[in-house]
Amino acid sequence: MILTHIVACSENNVIGSDGGLPWSLPEDMKFFRDTTKGHIMIMGRKTFASFNGRALPNRYHIVITRDPKSQIFQSTESSPVVFVSSIEEAIAHAKPLTARWGDEVFIIGGGEIYKQSLPLTDKIYLTRIHQQFQGDTVYPEIDEKVFNLAQRRDVETPISFSFLTYLRK
Repeated sequence: MILTHIVACSENNVIGSDGGLPWSLPEDMKFFRDTTKGHIMIMGRKTFASFNGRALPNRYHIVITRDPKSQIFQSTESSPVVFVSSIEEAIAHAKPLTARWGDEVFIIGGGEIYKQSLPLTDKIYLTRIHQQFQGDTVYPEIDEKVFNLAQRRDVETPISFSFLTYLRK
């Protein structure tokens, strides 16, 4: 199993503001959609809530929450949703499902879930937006003693940003 963060953040590591993104980058949204489709996604409850009550199509959703038994959501066969109480429980739940949903399991936020799972992560897909934004959720610093930058693609419009891929050394 390959545990992968997929995240967009500003130069000052902001990833969110008031439960949403402080920018609109259609190319990054397409990258997220194309990359995670058909895979397992692990996320926090607030990130899942940002989907406005709809599971993303053709993905297996594992939602980390302090009270998983109180969560009610109508999942479908093509977009299952389960609730667990920790990152460790989420990973244990994902492992036997990789034969069907693919070996790469994506962690998609929020800030605390990224922070808790970074020591376990094998790969990071980071969209670095070359501006600073105000926000209330941040991505942890990437330790370059632990991760190597393996790939970079720069984009200039609508604003300057880079698709970066980091691999654990």
